[in-house]
Formats: sequence, structure tokens, C-alpha cells
Amino acid sequence: DMYSHDGDADEPEWVKTEREQFVEFRDKNRDGKMDKEETKDWILPSDYDHAEAEARHLVYESDQNKDGKLSKEEIVEKYDLFVGSQATDFGEALVRHDEF
Repeated sequence: DMYSHDGDADEPEWVKTEREQFVEFRDKNRDGKMDKEETKDWILPSDYDHAEAEARHLVYESDQNKDGKLSKEEIVEKYDLFVGSQATDFGEALVRHDEF
């Protein structure tokens, strides 16, 4: 995000928060700028499992009775969510598996 003071004496809170995030977490070598590796770690953190996060998202959004399992009816009810997900290969996994 870009911020311009434009005569404002006080920075908004989000600018202060972003500055703190940069200093504490993103600028790992403390040179005041983000190099290629720091940018890569910020965009694709190594400790974040994208597949697991997407699977959890699909279950959270689709599990209407909150039993931790998806029924055929729950999947069909949220079909558009599954078709738009990388976790299901954009819906292709729904066609390849008999259980779906």
C-alpha cells in the first residue's frame, strides 16, 4: 500500500502497523528494503500450507451441519465453491471420483 502524507501531521494506524510489520518481519536483513528472497518469503511463506488452508476453507464454507464431514448434498449445495477451487483442480476432481 502506498501512503502520501499530503499535509497530514498524523499517520493512519494502518500505516504504523504496516511499518512495524516491515521492520519486525519482512526486512530480515535490516537494510531498509525488501530483496528478492524477502519478497518471496512474504508472498509464499514456507510455513504456510496452501493446500491445507484451501481444504479447511472448503469444509468450513460447505459443512452446513458442522459435523466436520462433507456429505454429497453439502458439496452439491456449494458446487460453485468447489468448481472454483484449486484444491479440486477447478472441479475436475469432482468428475474423477465416484464418491462425488
